Amino acid sequence: MRNEVRPNPALGLCPVRSDPDLPDTTDVVVIGGGLAGVSAAWHLARLGLRAVICEKGEIGAEQSGRNWGWCRNTLRTPAEIPLMRHSMHDWRDPSVFGALDTGFRTTGIAYLTGRNRGDEAVYGAWLKSVAEFGLGSRMLSARELAALVPGAARAVSGAIYTAEDGCAEPGKAAPAIAEAARRLGVTILTRCAVRSLETEAGAVSAVITERGRIGCRAVLLAGGIWSRRFLGNLGVDLPMLKVMGSVMFTKPMPGGPDVSVAGRRFGWRRREDGGYIVSQADATILDLTTDCFRLFNDFRPMIATGLKTLRLRLGRHLIDEARLARSWQPDEITPFEQVRIAAPEPMAWVLDEARLKIAAAWPFFAGLEIAGSWGGYIDVTPDTLPVIGAVPQQPGLFLATGLSGHGFGLGPGVGRLAADLVAGVKPVVDPFTFRPERFARAAQKKWAGDDVVTRPHDLSRAGCCPA
Repeated sequence: MRNEVRPNPALGLCPVRSDPDLPDTTDVVVIGGGLAGVSAAWHLARLGLRAVICEKGEIGAEQSGRNWGWCRNTLRTPAEIPLMRHSMHDWRDPSVFGALDTGFRTTGIAYLTGRNRGDEAVYGAWLKSVAEFGLGSRMLSARELAALVPGAARAVSGAIYTAEDGCAEPGKAAPAIAEAARRLGVTILTRCAVRSLETEAGAVSAVITERGRIGCRAVLLAGGIWSRRFLGNLGVDLPMLKVMGSVMFTKPMPGGPDVSVAGRRFGWRRREDGGYIVSQADATILDLTTDCFRLFNDFRPMIATGLKTLRLRLGRHLIDEARLARSWQPDEITPFEQVRIAAPEPMAWVLDEARLKIAAAWPFFAGLEIAGSWGGYIDVTPDTLPVIGAVPQQPGLFLATGLSGHGFGLGPGVGRLAADLVAGVKPVVDPFTFRPERFARAAQKKWAGDDVVTRPHDLSRAGCCPA
Protein backbone atom coordinates (compact mmCIF):
# COMPACT_ATOMS: atom_id res chain seq x y z
CA MET A 1 0.00 0.00 0.00
CA ARG A 2 1.37 3.40 -0.85
CA ASN A 3 1.04 6.47 1.29
CA GLU A 4 -1.15 8.88 -0.65
CA VAL A 5 -1.13 12.27 1.05
CA ARG A 6 -4.48 13.37 -0.34
CA PRO A 7 -7.43 11.44 -1.80
CA ASN A 8 -7.59 10.67 -5.50
CA PRO A 9 -9.38 13.64 -7.16
CA ALA A 10 -11.45 11.13 -9.15
CA LEU A 11 -13.30 10.26 -5.95
CA GLY A 12 -14.94 13.68 -5.87
CA LEU A 13 -14.54 13.60 -2.09
CA CYS A 14 -15.91 16.65 -0.29
CA PRO A 15 -13.20 18.02 2.00
CA VAL A 16 -13.79 18.14 5.76
CA ARG A 17 -11.61 20.52 7.74
CA SER A 18 -9.99 19.37 10.95
CA ASP A 19 -10.75 21.13 14.21
CA PRO A 20 -7.61 22.91 15.37
CA ASP A 21 -7.42 21.86 19.00
CA LEU A 22 -7.05 18.48 20.65
CA PRO A 23 -9.52 18.30 23.54
CA ASP A 24 -8.18 17.20 26.91
CA THR A 25 -11.14 14.92 27.59
CA THR A 26 -14.29 13.59 25.99
CA ASP A 27 -16.79 10.82 26.60
CA VAL A 28 -16.08 8.72 23.50
CA VAL A 29 -13.27 8.66 20.95
CA VAL A 30 -14.27 7.22 17.57
CA ILE A 31 -11.27 5.86 15.70
CA GLY A 32 -11.97 6.13 11.98
CA GLY A 33 -13.78 8.70 9.86
CA GLY A 34 -15.58 6.37 7.48
CA LEU A 35 -19.34 6.13 7.16
CA ALA A 36 -19.83 3.88 10.20
CA GLY A 37 -17.58 6.03 12.37
CA VAL A 38 -19.13 9.39 11.51
CA SER A 39 -22.65 7.93 11.78
CA ALA A 40 -21.81 6.57 15.23
CA ALA A 41 -20.44 9.94 16.32
CA TRP A 42 -23.63 11.68 15.13
CA HIS A 43 -25.81 9.25 17.11
CA LEU A 44 -23.58 9.52 20.19
CA ALA A 45 -24.00 13.29 20.13
CA ARG A 46 -27.78 12.91 19.80
CA LEU A 47 -27.67 10.69 22.88
CA GLY A 48 -26.00 13.49 24.82
CA LEU A 49 -22.40 12.21 24.79
CA ARG A 50 -19.34 14.19 23.84
CA ALA A 51 -17.50 12.53 20.97
CA VAL A 52 -14.24 13.03 19.10
CA ILE A 53 -13.52 11.50 15.68
CA CYS A 54 -9.85 10.70 15.14
CA GLU A 55 -9.11 9.96 11.48
CA LYS A 56 -5.55 9.16 10.37
CA GLY A 57 -6.16 10.52 6.87
CA GLU A 58 -9.25 12.31 5.55
CA ILE A 59 -12.94 11.76 6.24
CA GLY A 60 -14.36 9.09 3.91
CA ALA A 61 -11.13 8.76 1.93
CA GLU A 62 -10.84 4.98 2.04
CA GLN A 63 -13.58 2.46 1.28
CA SER A 64 -16.44 4.75 2.36
CA GLY A 65 -15.51 6.90 -0.62
CA ARG A 66 -14.33 4.13 -2.97
CA ASN A 67 -17.42 1.96 -3.43
CA TRP A 68 -20.27 1.77 -5.93
CA GLY A 69 -22.68 3.79 -3.81
CA TRP A 70 -25.36 1.10 -3.64
CA CYS A 71 -27.78 1.05 -0.69
CA ARG A 72 -29.46 -2.31 -1.04
CA ASN A 73 -31.53 -4.97 0.62
CA THR A 74 -31.40 -7.15 -2.50
CA LEU A 75 -29.52 -10.41 -1.84
CA ARG A 76 -28.23 -9.15 1.49
CA THR A 77 -27.70 -11.92 4.03
CA PRO A 78 -30.87 -12.24 6.17
CA ALA A 79 -28.91 -11.60 9.37
CA GLU A 80 -28.21 -8.05 8.18
CA ILE A 81 -31.72 -7.18 7.00
CA PRO A 82 -33.03 -5.73 10.30
CA LEU A 83 -30.00 -3.45 10.53
CA MET A 84 -30.23 -2.54 6.84
CA ARG A 85 -33.85 -1.53 7.24
CA HIS A 86 -32.82 0.94 9.92
CA SER A 87 -30.04 2.16 7.64
CA MET A 88 -32.53 2.83 4.85
CA HIS A 89 -34.71 4.69 7.34
CA ASP A 90 -31.77 6.86 8.40
CA TRP A 91 -30.72 7.54 4.80
CA ARG A 92 -34.22 8.86 4.10
CA ASP A 93 -35.41 10.43 7.37
CA PRO A 94 -34.98 14.23 7.32
CA SER A 95 -34.48 14.17 11.09
CA VAL A 96 -31.47 11.87 10.65
CA PHE A 97 -29.52 12.02 7.36
CA GLY A 98 -32.32 12.52 4.82
CA ALA A 99 -31.93 16.31 4.74
CA LEU A 100 -28.16 16.15 4.25
CA ASP A 101 -26.42 16.35 0.88
CA THR A 102 -25.50 12.66 0.68
CA GLY A 103 -26.90 12.17 -2.83
CA PHE A 104 -29.29 9.48 -1.57
CA ARG A 105 -32.18 8.58 -3.85
CA THR A 106 -34.43 5.60 -4.46
CA THR A 107 -33.66 3.98 -7.81
CA GLY A 108 -34.23 0.25 -7.42
CA ILE A 109 -31.57 -2.43 -7.84
CA ALA A 110 -31.71 -5.50 -10.09
CA TYR A 111 -29.46 -8.57 -10.22
CA LEU A 112 -29.84 -10.27 -13.59
CA THR A 113 -30.45 -13.98 -13.82
CA GLY A 114 -27.86 -15.86 -15.82
CA ARG A 115 -24.98 -14.30 -13.90
CA ASN A 116 -24.17 -17.79 -12.63
CA ARG A 117 -25.67 -21.25 -12.88
CA GLY A 118 -28.66 -21.76 -10.68
CA ASP A 119 -29.36 -18.06 -10.15
CA GLU A 120 -33.12 -18.56 -10.18
CA ALA A 121 -32.92 -21.19 -7.45
CA VAL A 122 -30.59 -19.07 -5.32
CA TYR A 123 -32.71 -15.96 -5.72
CA GLY A 124 -35.86 -17.89 -4.97
CA ALA A 125 -34.36 -19.32 -1.79
CA TRP A 126 -33.29 -15.85 -0.72
CA LEU A 127 -36.79 -14.46 -1.27
CA LYS A 128 -38.20 -17.17 1.00
CA SER A 129 -35.56 -16.49 3.66
CA VAL A 130 -36.45 -12.78 3.87
CA ALA A 131 -40.22 -13.01 3.32
CA GLU A 132 -40.92 -12.00 6.93
CA PHE A 133 -39.32 -8.60 6.40
CA GLY A 134 -41.71 -7.40 3.68
CA LEU A 135 -39.00 -5.94 1.47
CA GLY A 136 -41.03 -5.99 -1.72
CA SER A 137 -38.25 -7.83 -3.54
CA ARG A 138 -39.48 -9.97 -6.43
CA MET A 139 -38.45 -11.88 -9.51
CA LEU A 140 -38.91 -10.09 -12.82
CA SER A 141 -39.73 -11.88 -16.04
CA ALA A 142 -37.83 -11.10 -19.23
CA ARG A 143 -40.67 -8.84 -20.35
CA GLU A 144 -40.83 -6.97 -17.03
CA LEU A 145 -37.08 -6.47 -17.06
CA ALA A 146 -37.15 -5.15 -20.62
CA ALA A 147 -39.78 -2.61 -19.59
CA LEU A 148 -37.78 -1.54 -16.54
CA VAL A 149 -34.35 -1.42 -18.22
CA PRO A 150 -34.89 -1.23 -21.98
CA GLY A 151 -32.21 -1.46 -24.62
CA ALA A 152 -30.59 -4.83 -23.95
CA ALA A 153 -28.78 -6.31 -26.94
CA ARG A 154 -30.60 -9.59 -26.41
CA ALA A 155 -33.34 -10.79 -24.12
CA VAL A 156 -32.30 -11.43 -20.54
CA SER A 157 -34.23 -14.18 -18.79
CA GLY A 158 -35.10 -11.97 -15.83
CA ALA A 159 -33.81 -10.52 -12.58
CA ILE A 160 -34.39 -10.23 -8.87
CA TYR A 161 -35.42 -6.66 -8.14
CA THR A 162 -36.14 -4.45 -5.14
CA ALA A 163 -37.82 -1.18 -6.05
CA GLU A 164 -37.12 0.43 -2.65
CA ASP A 165 -33.37 0.01 -2.92
CA GLY A 166 -31.34 3.08 -3.71
CA CYS A 167 -27.96 4.72 -3.85
CA ALA A 168 -25.98 7.65 -2.51
CA GLU A 169 -22.79 9.44 -3.52
CA PRO A 170 -19.70 8.06 -1.72
CA GLY A 171 -17.82 11.31 -2.17
CA LYS A 172 -20.53 13.20 -0.30
CA ALA A 173 -22.04 10.88 2.28
CA ALA A 174 -19.41 10.51 5.02
CA PRO A 175 -18.34 14.18 4.77
CA ALA A 176 -21.96 15.38 4.99
CA ILE A 177 -22.66 13.24 8.06
CA ALA A 178 -19.37 14.30 9.65
CA GLU A 179 -20.28 17.98 9.26
CA ALA A 180 -23.73 17.28 10.72
CA ALA A 181 -22.05 15.59 13.67
CA ARG A 182 -19.82 18.63 14.13
CA ARG A 183 -22.92 20.83 14.32
CA LEU A 184 -24.06 18.63 17.20
CA GLY A 185 -20.78 19.27 19.03
CA VAL A 186 -18.56 16.45 17.75
CA THR A 187 -14.86 17.30 17.39
CA ILE A 188 -13.27 16.14 14.13
CA LEU A 189 -9.53 15.56 13.98
CA THR A 190 -8.13 14.54 10.59
CA ARG A 191 -4.55 13.43 9.99
CA CYS A 192 -4.58 12.43 13.64
CA ALA A 193 -3.86 8.74 14.08
CA VAL A 194 -4.62 6.99 17.36
CA ARG A 195 -1.55 5.03 18.38
CA SER A 196 -2.69 3.27 21.53
CA LEU A 197 -4.95 3.15 24.58
CA GLU A 198 -4.48 3.86 28.25
CA THR A 199 -6.37 2.03 30.97
CA GLU A 200 -7.13 2.55 34.65
CA ALA A 201 -8.43 -0.28 36.85
CA GLY A 202 -8.74 -2.37 33.71
CA ALA A 203 -11.00 0.04 31.80
CA VAL A 204 -10.20 2.41 28.93
CA SER A 205 -9.24 5.83 30.27
CA ALA A 206 -7.59 7.58 27.30
CA VAL A 207 -6.27 7.32 23.77
CA ILE A 208 -2.77 8.33 22.76
CA THR A 209 -2.76 10.04 19.38
CA GLU A 210 0.13 11.29 17.30
CA ARG A 211 -0.84 14.77 18.54
CA GLY A 212 -1.24 13.93 22.21
CA ARG A 213 -3.50 12.34 24.80
CA ILE A 214 -7.31 12.52 25.00
CA GLY A 215 -8.94 11.26 28.18
CA CYS A 216 -12.15 9.30 27.55
CA ARG A 217 -14.50 6.73 29.03
CA ALA A 218 -14.97 4.67 25.87
CA VAL A 219 -13.38 4.04 22.48
CA LEU A 220 -15.18 2.89 19.34
CA LEU A 221 -12.84 1.37 16.77
CA ALA A 222 -14.32 1.85 13.28
CA GLY A 223 -11.02 1.47 11.48
CA GLY A 224 -11.97 -0.68 8.48
CA ILE A 225 -9.00 -2.59 7.08
CA TRP A 226 -6.76 -1.14 9.81
CA SER A 227 -8.73 -2.58 12.73
CA ARG A 228 -6.89 -5.90 12.80
CA ARG A 229 -3.50 -4.20 12.97
CA PHE A 230 -4.58 -1.75 15.69
CA LEU A 231 -6.04 -4.55 17.79
CA GLY A 232 -3.04 -6.77 17.22
CA ASN A 233 -0.92 -4.24 19.08
CA LEU A 234 -3.26 -4.78 22.05
CA GLY A 235 -2.87 -8.54 21.93
CA VAL A 236 -6.19 -9.01 20.13
CA ASP A 237 -6.35 -11.39 17.16
CA LEU A 238 -9.31 -10.36 14.99
CA PRO A 239 -9.66 -12.64 11.94
CA MET A 240 -10.01 -10.17 9.09
CA LEU A 241 -8.53 -9.89 5.61
CA LYS A 242 -8.88 -7.28 2.91
CA VAL A 243 -9.85 -7.67 -0.72
CA MET A 244 -9.61 -5.10 -3.47
CA GLY A 245 -12.23 -3.80 -5.84
CA SER A 246 -11.74 -1.61 -8.90
CA VAL A 247 -14.17 1.07 -10.08
CA MET A 248 -14.40 3.50 -12.98
CA PHE A 249 -16.88 6.22 -13.80
CA THR A 250 -17.97 7.78 -17.03
CA LYS A 251 -18.65 11.25 -18.29
CA PRO A 252 -22.35 12.22 -18.27
CA MET A 253 -24.50 9.97 -20.50
CA PRO A 254 -27.98 11.46 -20.90
CA GLY A 255 -30.96 9.19 -21.43
CA GLY A 256 -29.64 6.09 -19.71
CA PRO A 257 -31.25 3.85 -17.09
CA ASP A 258 -31.66 5.08 -13.53
CA VAL A 259 -32.00 1.56 -12.09
CA SER A 260 -28.77 0.06 -10.75
CA VAL A 261 -27.95 -3.31 -12.32
CA ALA A 262 -25.52 -6.18 -11.73
CA GLY A 263 -24.94 -8.63 -14.57
CA ARG A 264 -22.30 -11.16 -15.43
CA ARG A 265 -18.92 -9.42 -15.33
CA PHE A 266 -20.43 -5.93 -15.22
CA GLY A 267 -22.52 -3.63 -13.06
CA TRP A 268 -23.57 -0.01 -13.05
CA ARG A 269 -25.03 2.84 -11.02
CA ARG A 270 -26.09 6.20 -12.32
CA ARG A 271 -24.42 9.14 -10.59
CA GLU A 272 -25.96 12.50 -9.74
CA ASP A 273 -23.98 14.15 -12.54
CA GLY A 274 -25.47 11.81 -15.16
CA GLY A 275 -22.38 9.66 -15.50
CA TYR A 276 -22.20 6.02 -14.46
CA ILE A 277 -20.20 3.98 -12.01
CA VAL A 278 -19.11 0.86 -13.92
CA SER A 279 -17.33 -2.19 -12.56
CA GLN A 280 -17.70 -5.91 -11.97
CA ALA A 281 -19.86 -7.34 -9.21
CA ASP A 282 -17.92 -10.60 -9.21
CA ALA A 283 -14.21 -9.81 -9.54
CA THR A 284 -12.35 -8.90 -6.36
CA ILE A 285 -8.63 -9.34 -5.75
CA LEU A 286 -7.15 -11.05 -2.69
CA ASP A 287 -3.50 -10.08 -2.40
CA LEU A 288 -1.57 -12.88 -0.74
CA THR A 289 0.03 -11.56 2.45
CA THR A 290 1.33 -13.10 5.64
CA ASP A 291 -2.15 -12.70 7.16
CA CYS A 292 -3.59 -14.91 4.43
CA PHE A 293 -1.42 -17.73 5.73
CA ARG A 294 -2.01 -16.92 9.39
CA LEU A 295 -5.77 -16.92 8.89
CA PHE A 296 -6.01 -19.64 6.26
CA ASN A 297 -8.13 -21.98 8.38
CA ASP A 298 -10.49 -19.16 9.38
CA PHE A 299 -11.10 -18.13 5.78
CA ARG A 300 -10.79 -21.47 4.01
CA PRO A 301 -14.58 -21.99 3.64
CA MET A 302 -15.09 -18.47 2.27
CA ILE A 303 -12.20 -18.77 -0.18
CA ALA A 304 -13.34 -22.21 -1.34
CA THR A 305 -16.88 -20.99 -2.10
CA GLY A 306 -15.67 -17.75 -3.65
CA LEU A 307 -13.05 -19.00 -6.07
CA LYS A 308 -15.20 -18.04 -9.07
CA THR A 309 -15.31 -14.41 -8.02
CA LEU A 310 -12.19 -14.02 -5.87
CA ARG A 311 -8.91 -13.68 -7.74
CA LEU A 312 -5.68 -14.46 -5.87
CA ARG A 313 -2.64 -12.29 -6.58
CA LEU A 314 0.96 -12.68 -5.44
CA GLY A 315 3.15 -9.62 -5.74
CA ARG A 316 4.76 -6.68 -3.98
CA HIS A 317 1.86 -6.44 -1.52
CA LEU A 318 3.34 -9.37 0.41
CA ILE A 319 6.50 -7.35 1.04
CA ASP A 320 4.67 -4.05 1.60
CA GLU A 321 2.48 -5.60 4.30
CA ALA A 322 5.40 -7.35 5.96
CA ARG A 323 7.22 -4.04 6.29
CA LEU A 324 4.43 -2.48 8.36
CA ALA A 325 4.92 -2.91 12.09
CA ARG A 326 2.58 -5.18 14.05
CA SER A 327 3.57 -3.84 17.44
CA TRP A 328 4.78 -0.46 18.66
CA GLN A 329 4.99 1.80 21.68
CA PRO A 330 2.76 4.87 22.13
CA ASP A 331 5.66 7.20 21.35
CA GLU A 332 6.55 5.46 18.06
CA ILE A 333 5.42 6.18 14.50
CA THR A 334 2.69 3.71 13.57
CA PRO A 335 1.54 2.15 10.29
CA PHE A 336 -1.45 4.50 10.40
CA GLU A 337 0.88 7.46 10.01
CA GLN A 338 2.98 5.72 7.39
CA VAL A 339 -0.06 5.01 5.22
CA ARG A 340 -2.52 7.86 5.63
CA ILE A 341 -4.81 6.66 2.86
CA ALA A 342 -4.83 3.15 1.43
CA ALA A 343 -5.12 3.85 -2.28
CA PRO A 344 -4.43 0.74 -4.40
CA GLU A 345 -4.16 1.04 -8.15
CA PRO A 346 -7.29 -0.26 -9.90
CA MET A 347 -6.93 -3.46 -11.90
CA ALA A 348 -7.04 -2.46 -15.57
CA TRP A 349 -8.14 -5.89 -16.80
CA VAL A 350 -11.13 -5.89 -14.42
CA LEU A 351 -12.30 -2.53 -15.76
CA ASP A 352 -11.52 -3.42 -19.39
CA GLU A 353 -13.59 -6.59 -19.09
CA ALA A 354 -16.45 -4.70 -17.45
CA ARG A 355 -16.38 -2.12 -20.23
CA LEU A 356 -16.59 -4.79 -22.93
CA LYS A 357 -19.31 -6.77 -21.18
CA ILE A 358 -21.53 -3.82 -20.39
CA ALA A 359 -21.35 -2.54 -23.98
CA ALA A 360 -22.18 -6.00 -25.36
CA ALA A 361 -25.16 -6.37 -23.02
CA TRP A 362 -26.55 -2.81 -23.31
CA PRO A 363 -25.38 -0.97 -26.47
CA PHE A 364 -26.23 2.33 -24.75
CA PHE A 365 -22.85 1.97 -23.00
CA ALA A 366 -20.86 1.25 -26.16
CA GLY A 367 -19.67 4.84 -26.45
CA LEU A 368 -18.92 5.46 -22.79
CA GLU A 369 -16.04 7.81 -22.03
CA ILE A 370 -14.09 7.06 -18.86
CA ALA A 371 -13.67 10.09 -16.60
CA GLY A 372 -11.69 8.41 -13.80
CA SER A 373 -11.03 5.25 -11.84
CA TRP A 374 -9.83 4.04 -8.45
CA GLY A 375 -9.16 0.98 -6.34
CA GLY A 376 -10.32 0.34 -2.80
CA TYR A 377 -9.72 -2.20 -0.04
CA ILE A 378 -12.66 -3.95 1.63
CA ASP A 379 -12.38 -5.36 5.17
CA VAL A 380 -13.77 -8.91 5.24
CA THR A 381 -14.57 -11.29 8.11
CA PRO A 382 -14.74 -15.10 7.78
CA ASP A 383 -18.57 -15.09 7.85
CA THR A 384 -18.80 -11.78 5.90
CA LEU A 385 -20.84 -10.21 8.70
CA PRO A 386 -19.84 -7.01 10.52
CA VAL A 387 -18.22 -7.02 13.94
CA ILE A 388 -20.20 -4.69 16.20
CA GLY A 389 -20.07 -4.69 19.98
CA ALA A 390 -18.05 -4.52 23.15
CA VAL A 391 -14.74 -6.26 23.64
CA PRO A 392 -15.57 -8.43 26.66
CA GLN A 393 -12.04 -8.55 28.09
CA GLN A 394 -11.45 -4.80 27.72
CA PRO A 395 -14.12 -2.61 29.33
CA GLY A 396 -14.67 0.56 27.38
CA LEU A 397 -13.51 -0.75 23.98
CA PHE A 398 -16.14 -1.24 21.27
CA LEU A 399 -15.93 -2.29 17.62
CA ALA A 400 -17.72 -1.39 14.41
CA THR A 401 -15.67 -2.97 11.66
CA GLY A 402 -15.42 -5.87 9.21
CA LEU A 403 -18.30 -4.64 7.05
CA SER A 404 -17.28 -7.05 4.27
CA GLY A 405 -18.28 -5.00 1.24
CA HIS A 406 -21.74 -4.23 2.61
CA GLY A 407 -20.69 -1.19 4.57
CA PHE A 408 -21.76 1.81 2.51
CA GLY A 409 -25.49 1.13 2.51
CA LEU A 410 -25.29 -0.46 5.95
CA GLY A 411 -23.08 2.25 7.47
CA PRO A 412 -25.79 4.41 9.06
CA GLY A 413 -27.32 1.39 10.79
CA VAL A 414 -23.92 0.14 11.96
CA GLY A 415 -23.18 3.56 13.43
CA ARG A 416 -26.56 3.69 15.16
CA LEU A 417 -26.17 0.22 16.69
CA ALA A 418 -22.60 0.91 17.80
CA ALA A 419 -23.65 4.20 19.42
CA ASP A 420 -26.47 2.47 21.28
CA LEU A 421 -24.07 -0.13 22.66
CA VAL A 422 -21.47 2.45 23.68
CA ALA A 423 -24.13 4.60 25.36
CA GLY A 424 -25.73 1.64 27.10
CA VAL A 425 -29.22 2.28 25.72
CA LYS A 426 -31.58 -0.24 24.16
CA PRO A 427 -29.96 -1.30 20.86
CA VAL A 428 -31.80 -0.58 17.65
CA VAL A 429 -31.53 -4.28 16.72
CA ASP A 430 -30.38 -7.39 18.56
CA PRO A 431 -26.57 -7.21 18.38
CA PHE A 432 -25.96 -10.89 19.16
CA THR A 433 -25.19 -11.92 15.55
CA PHE A 434 -22.47 -9.27 15.26
CA ARG A 435 -20.75 -9.83 18.61
CA PRO A 436 -16.92 -9.85 18.42
CA GLU A 437 -16.52 -12.99 20.50
CA ARG A 438 -18.27 -15.16 17.90
CA PHE A 439 -14.79 -15.77 16.49
CA ALA A 440 -12.91 -18.24 18.67
CA ARG A 441 -9.60 -16.69 17.64
CA ALA A 442 -10.70 -13.24 18.78
CA ALA A 443 -12.07 -14.60 22.05
CA GLN A 444 -8.71 -15.95 23.19
CA LYS A 445 -6.25 -14.02 25.32
CA LYS A 446 -2.86 -13.73 23.69
CA TRP A 447 -0.89 -12.91 26.82
CA ALA A 448 -0.16 -14.40 30.23
CA GLY A 449 -1.23 -13.12 33.63
CA ASP A 450 -4.18 -11.13 34.92
CA ASP A 451 -2.56 -8.04 36.37
CA VAL A 452 -3.86 -4.75 35.03
CA VAL A 453 -1.25 -2.27 33.89
CA THR A 454 -2.26 1.26 34.81
CA ARG A 455 0.91 3.26 34.25
CA PRO A 456 0.53 6.17 31.83
CA HIS A 457 1.10 5.18 28.20
CA ASP A 458 0.85 1.47 29.03
CA LEU A 459 -1.81 -0.82 27.62
CA SER A 460 -3.75 -3.26 29.75
CA ARG A 461 -2.62 -6.40 27.98
CA ALA A 462 -4.27 -8.41 30.73
CA GLY A 463 -7.71 -7.37 29.63
CA CYS A 464 -7.88 -6.93 25.88
CA CYS A 465 -9.25 -9.16 23.22
CA PRO A 466 -11.44 -9.24 20.14
CA ALA A 467 -12.15 -6.74 17.50
